[in-house]
Amino acid sequence: MAQIVSDSSWIKSSHSGGDGGQCVEWAPGFVQLADVVPVRDSKVPAGPVLMVSPEAFAGLAALARGTAP
Repeated sequence: MAQIVSDSSWIKSSHSGGDGGQCVEWAPGFVQLADVVPVRDSKVPAGPVLMVSPEAFAGLAALARGTAP
């Protein structure tokens, strides 16, 4: 799946800093194509890609922001 999502499609949080350390990347443009959100480890971009539902990703983002119910 990593090859299906182009390298330019991946983004990471602006809060992750510039060192490329402890963060995940996601490909928002892929959601419109397949109704899933690809997520990967920024330290291993050629590694496995986790495909999650948009709802699950929204929950993960809320937990990361500290705004989850």
